[in-house]
Amino acid sequence: MQTINIESGMPTVEQARERLKTDLLKAKKENKILLKIIHGYGSTGKGGKLKGAIRKSLVHRRKEKIVKTIIWGEYFTTDKQDTRALLQRHPSLKSDKDLNRMNEGVTIVELA
Repeated sequence: MQTINIESGMPTVEQARERLKTDLLKAKKENKILLKIIHGYGSTGKGGKLKGAIRKSLVHRRKEKIVKTIIWGEYFTTDKQDTRALLQRHPSLKSDKDLNRMNEGVTIVELA
């Protein structure tokens, strides 16, 4: 799984959205299937603007058929059906360090 660190360099929300779209399209072109997006969760007290904006952008990318599956980090747990289905399709995810950690600072994405 490829990791994309959107929060690196402390971008503005608009810069982060643009970086996300560029990185998603690049990964799709390179035939990548799984991505871990690191966006942080707002622990600095600034309200998690980046997390919310990235999540909203990912939902739009799903509507555009760039993204197939989105698993928010706090739901990347074997207790959730969507995660179990993703793990069944991609067993290598079972060794991911964020599985079952409920990490709100990441999102797992399966490209369409």
